[in-house]
Amino acid sequence: KELFTLLDRLEEQSRRPDDIFLVNTEQTYFEQLIAGTDFWHRYKNVSVKHISRCEFDHGGTRRWAVSRTQNDIFLMMTDDAIPADSHLIERLAAPIEEGRAQMSYARQLIRKDGGVIEAFTRQFNYPDRSELKTAADLKTRGIKAFFASDVCAAYSREWYERLGGFEKHTIFNEDMIFAGGLIQKGYGVAYAAEAKVVHSHNHSAIQQFHRNFDLAVSQADHPEVFDGIRSEGEGIRLVKKTAGWLCRQGKPWLVIQLVWQSGWKYLGYLLGKKYRKLPRWVIDRCTMNPKYWE
Repeated sequence: KELFTLLDRLEEQSRRPDDIFLVNTEQTYFEQLIAGTDFWHRYKNVSVKHISRCEFDHGGTRRWAVSRTQNDIFLMMTDDAIPADSHLIERLAAPIEEGRAQMSYARQLIRKDGGVIEAFTRQFNYPDRSELKTAADLKTRGIKAFFASDVCAAYSREWYERLGGFEKHTIFNEDMIFAGGLIQKGYGVAYAAEAKVVHSHNHSAIQQFHRNFDLAVSQADHPEVFDGIRSEGEGIRLVKKTAGWLCRQGKPWLVIQLVWQSGWKYLGYLLGKKYRKLPRWVIDRCTMNPKYWE
């Protein structure tokens, strides 16, 4: 249902996409999804490529998809990111077309069913003010300078090609790896707050653990990007600010839930950074992408 809503919203954009290339994991599920619908008649500019779960790779799959297109600017989106209005594409592309950045990413708004803690986290990571991040921000912002999200992001093809594109094989974090490379080479990444999508998750503490494990693995695998960049401090700052906000909202009991979730996130991160020292059976229980390790 969300996929149809996403495609409809893209068709309603003030600047419509020339083509939509959908990479689908497991053909059986897709055929079940569109059974009894007029999908192919309704979405004539959509092409679909089916892959298996074992073929999917966060970097390699996107890299292959980009190679199938020719546009000067391309967008990456996940199927559960819904444009909040009809101006998403034009506002996301603007920093690139104006020459201010080589990559831009959208603001993510919380869903109606989002939790209280998640609501503050979204506002923390995706504030209502746009910004341009460059190498000058590394000293003051640490890893936050590299923060970007392929949930909804636009890229300059020229600079994408110059930097070699997405990593061919990565467990996670292909967007931040690319953004980090851009910034370290003296270029800019724009956060376009006026370009908005509705996207959030109500992850459990264990799901957060798995996610942060893979996040840390990606950082450990790319020391050329992440070595020497402050990371843990940003997480601590988020916890402190969230706790203060919960108390001001008159919901101090949720601080217990916050601490519980944050503890699991931090444990996942610590184990992920040290994954090379872990036996394979431990890794299999920590990761959210077991196919990656096969």
